[in-house]
Formats: sequence, C-alpha cells, structure tokens
Amino acid sequence: MREFTARFATAEEIENWDKHVTANPNGGNMLQSDAYAAVKDGANWLVRRLVIETAEYPSYNLLLEKKLPILGRLWYLIKGPDTADVKDIEPMLTAVAKLAREQKMNVFAIKIEPDIVQSPEAATQLNAAGLVKAPNIQSNDSTALLDISAPSNEVLRSISSRARNAVRRAEREGCKVLQEEAGEESYKKLYALMQNTVNAKGAMPLRSYEYYAKFWSEFSSRGQGHFFFVYEDGQPSVGAFVINYGSKATYKDGGSTQNRKHYGDSHLVQWAAIQRMQELGCVEYDFCGTPSAARIKDKSHPLYGMGLFKTSFTKTVTDFVGCYDLVLSPLRYKLWNKGAERIFRRIETMRTGGQFY
Repeated sequence: MREFTARFATAEEIENWDKHVTANPNGGNMLQSDAYAAVKDGANWLVRRLVIETAEYPSYNLLLEKKLPILGRLWYLIKGPDTADVKDIEPMLTAVAKLAREQKMNVFAIKIEPDIVQSPEAATQLNAAGLVKAPNIQSNDSTALLDISAPSNEVLRSISSRARNAVRRAEREGCKVLQEEAGEESYKKLYALMQNTVNAKGAMPLRSYEYYAKFWSEFSSRGQGHFFFVYEDGQPSVGAFVINYGSKATYKDGGSTQNRKHYGDSHLVQWAAIQRMQELGCVEYDFCGTPSAARIKDKSHPLYGMGLFKTSFTKTVTDFVGCYDLVLSPLRYKLWNKGAERIFRRIETMRTGGQFY
C-alpha cells in the first residue's frame, strides 16, 4: 500500500490550480476547477485546496468545508480524491484525516465521491477502508460518456442511427446552431429554456437564476464555458451550456421549448457542441446525468427522458461509486445521520432558498 501525505496548496499551486488539477491521475473534474471554487466559496461553504501526495504522483482536490453547530466541521472532497486506483483511497484518506487532526479542525466526517467506476471489487475496497455508503449528491454519478478522440466523421458514425439520422435531418431542413457570447442575455435565455423543460417534464428542480449566472460567468470568463442555441420564429427554442476542462467536455445545462418545428434540433445542438469541444482538445464528452445502468429503461425514473436522449449518443451508462463517508467522530456522525443533516438542509433552503450541497 502506498503512503500519502496531505497538505493545503501553496500560493503558487492556487495561482496555477487548473494546470495542476487537469494533470491528476483521472484528468481532474470540472467540479474541482478554479471556476467552481469561485462559485462555491462564500456560498455557505469555505473552499480549501488540498494536495494529497505520494512518491508516484500528487493529487489536487477541492475540499468544501461547512462548520455546523455542535457537530463541528464537515469536509466534502467533491469528485475526489482524484486517483485512478481505488486501492489508493484508504491511504489517501488516512493522510487527510491526519491533516485534520494536526490542524485541530474538529472534523467529524469526510465525504468523498471519487471518479472510480462502480464494481464489486471497488465496493469491497471502499468497505474494507471503513467507509460508509452515503446518498449520492452529484447528478453525473451515473452518466453517459462519449469518446470523441477520433475524427468527427468517425464519432458521428459511432453514435446510434437514431441520433445520427436526427442530426442529418436537422441539417437538411436548415436548422442552424449558433454559438453565442456569455453575458446576461445568454444567461436569461438559457435559464428560461431550462425552466420550460422543468415545468413541462418535471425534471430535477432548478437552483436560482443568480446561482446559474455566477456559475456560467466563472467558467466562461476562463474560456471554459460555451453557449449554443437554436431559434424558431426568432425565439430561442433549444439551448445548451457546455464546459471544456482539460481533456474532458461536460454538457452541464440545457433546456428547450415544447412542440418545436425542427426535428432533431436538440441532437444537432449536441453535435455542434461535440465538434467545438474536439477543436478545444477534448477527447471525452460527458452528457452529465442519466439514471443508473440498472434503471436506464425504467419509465418511472425522473431522468428517464433525459437518459433516453443522452444514450442515443452512447448506449453505455457509466456508474461511479458515488458518495462515501469517512467517520472521524462516531457519536457526532450518528447525530448527523439520525436527523441533523436533514434539519440543516431544511434550514439552508428556508434561509437562502438554495440547496445545502
């Protein structure tokens, strides 16, 4: 078993954060980025930047901290720790727990969600490390991933005939995808389309407009966020926000009006985004959220419609291990599970109108 040490990042590492994160074993994740740190910092979370090191590699991770009455601090290693080997999770967390003790941080639990693909072997390793399975938080703990490393014509041939035919028909019928600049006009158009989709299909609830505007602004200002729109009768009918982070692209947000004229317009938007992400050097496209592989055909699942659309590009659903907790204070963690988490989440929503995580 490898030995790791953990420390907080230096000023130089913070200054060059994205360069370090995208060099992680798994190539980093957009939720570990400098842009996302700016979104979360001060939004009821304290953002820390953590470096977990061994002789073979360093791993750079965002650590979100929330200080809670009576319980102490909760640490949330969002989409981390970043490692390609599930066997490294236990010694990495041993190092992080040691740091918490040495710094007298009064941490009662460390929540993790590494991008390790779910398997019986991975579950065995995590359970053996003393980790407790917790409810998943992020929408892309199950997702559709498309390899876009080949030339675009080969990628187009690799998707399902249904999606390919939709793209080609939309093109034949003169549907046009426009890439537009970031700014309040784009933010309001996309948010309205997202609201329309949620109202029509009862998908996951939206955060506030202010949250999305901040999110989109932070990524766009770093050259990592891109808006794509289709119009009908002069009004936006389909919209998408796509992130390029290192070699990975993520279809983060999208929405549309109902009963549109253009068949295949939503597929064409994705195809335009995929080609743009290829130009920016991405080799993987994450459609960011589907039902799990076991429930992808379950029509009662709230994400069934989204899953059907996204898996028309890539049939394989990737399930990651999701959230696990490392318990540092059994008594306080028991209080957390027995109702404190539910209470704090309710208070957060009542106080801010936002979500706890």
